[in-house]
Amino acid sequence: MTFRTLIQTGAVCLLSVAPLSAQSSPAPAAAAKAGPVPRTKDGHPDLTGIWNNATRTPFERPDIFAGKPTISDEEARKWEARENARWEEGSKIDGGRPVTIEGGAYNVLFYDNGKDLLRFGGQKRTSMVVDPPDGHVPPMLPEARDRVATRRRIIPGDYKSLPNDTRCLVGNTPSVPIVPAAYNNNIQLVQTPDSILIEVEMVHDARIIHMNAKHQPPSVRQWFGDSIGHWEGDTLVVETTNFDDHTHYRGSTKDLKVTERFRRVSDKTIEYRATMEDPSTWTKPWSIELAFTSVPGPLYEYACHEGNYAMEGILGGK
Repeated sequence: MTFRTLIQTGAVCLLSVAPLSAQSSPAPAAAAKAGPVPRTKDGHPDLTGIWNNATRTPFERPDIFAGKPTISDEEARKWEARENARWEEGSKIDGGRPVTIEGGAYNVLFYDNGKDLLRFGGQKRTSMVVDPPDGHVPPMLPEARDRVATRRRIIPGDYKSLPNDTRCLVGNTPSVPIVPAAYNNNIQLVQTPDSILIEVEMVHDARIIHMNAKHQPPSVRQWFGDSIGHWEGDTLVVETTNFDDHTHYRGSTKDLKVTERFRRVSDKTIEYRATMEDPSTWTKPWSIELAFTSVPGPLYEYACHEGNYAMEGILGGK
């Protein structure tokens, strides 16, 4: 078994271990012909499997694609070629050390962003954010910006003020909504008639979707919220509420509501849409869309604490 050691530099040193074989990027969509959607005994699409959502598509739409939510395959190939060449250049050795790209914490070697813009609905996308139509997250309210600044304030010697991912409690990307990170972009789905398990590779965060159930009372709060699902035709619709104050997606409060839609369009692809609503954080709801591509797996453990000397060094004032 081959393992990859990742060291995050900067104010916090976090060493984690994850296998290279679990992080392979999905093959281009044209590499193999898609097959029919597999179904469970009760007739619903079977989402069970291991999936990858790595993509070179930016989260928000860059200026170069302003006013263009989709582009042609030819435009996409030219942009992907330039972008991949830029990253390839960043992987070269400079003065005996691999260089980083755009001031990132890791060397280019360790990133897992795929090589292509994501394809959704048969078209190449220029941003994950699709609503608002300009491809940008709506503005945060002034009180939300102040709240985020307060949360980011680290108190020397107080480990509880450190971010959750530094403490290896949860991943640095959320379990809900499911968005790609710099690496470890694999997801495992296990489906039964009564519940669906979603495990993301980053810090092996897991949540359970309870099918055709009612939400817990408002007094019951959970790190990943309370996820309730139902089928609308061939689309799995999941509403997650009841977050607590431990996790915050892009500055959200515990009143965040995330509505996800999973639609398996072939044996190789799930189209995923998530809508975020939190009137205490953003001026209006907003949505992202992504494609999940089937990968062989297996999904290995991401051992965040293995060899992690960050906490000892931080508390020791080093």
